[in-house]
Amino acid sequence: MKIGVLAIQGAVAEHLKLLERCGVHAVPVKDPEALESTAGLIIPGGESTTIGKLLEQYKLAEPIRKRSAQKTLAVFGTCAGMVLMAREISDGIAGQPKLGLLDIKVRRNAFGRQRESFETELNFHSFDRPLAGVFIRAPIVEEAGPDVKVLASLPEGTVAVRQGGLLAVSFHPELTDDLRVHGYFVKMCANIK
Repeated sequence: MKIGVLAIQGAVAEHLKLLERCGVHAVPVKDPEALESTAGLIIPGGESTTIGKLLEQYKLAEPIRKRSAQKTLAVFGTCAGMVLMAREISDGIAGQPKLGLLDIKVRRNAFGRQRESFETELNFHSFDRPLAGVFIRAPIVEEAGPDVKVLASLPEGTVAVRQGGLLAVSFHPELTDDLRVHGYFVKMCANIK
């Protein structure tokens, strides 16, 4: 099975490494041709406005939307990736590009700026023990539609969700050695037709 990592900004190498450790063929994705042969795509953290513009520039936004709607591509967004996947960004700039795949409303930088970054233990749905969540300028889910399953929360709100073949987290699982979140996504990709 081949899983791609959007390779236009963010922690691309870290995601590729964890996917390989999960036993799948991981590839960087920079164009629609590289996307075609993948069962899943990870959208890493970074700067959501910049990534959104680059998705349009590299002609990747529409193929991602189309394959997601056809249920032939699982998509996993971390941090800025969650923002890009949201149907609504409560504090986005006018005309901010986004994919709009997930029925959620998010607020960017909900925990503060870079200097307010933190790590905490999270209880993640169906995991037998907590995992370390690394939060860097992280978003939070303010609203979720009826088909969205909450997978993890903090007192401030929801930080991990799933809707069918879509997974999004506020934190950076690629910055730890814990393979469980990536393994969870690999299982989602295995169910893609």
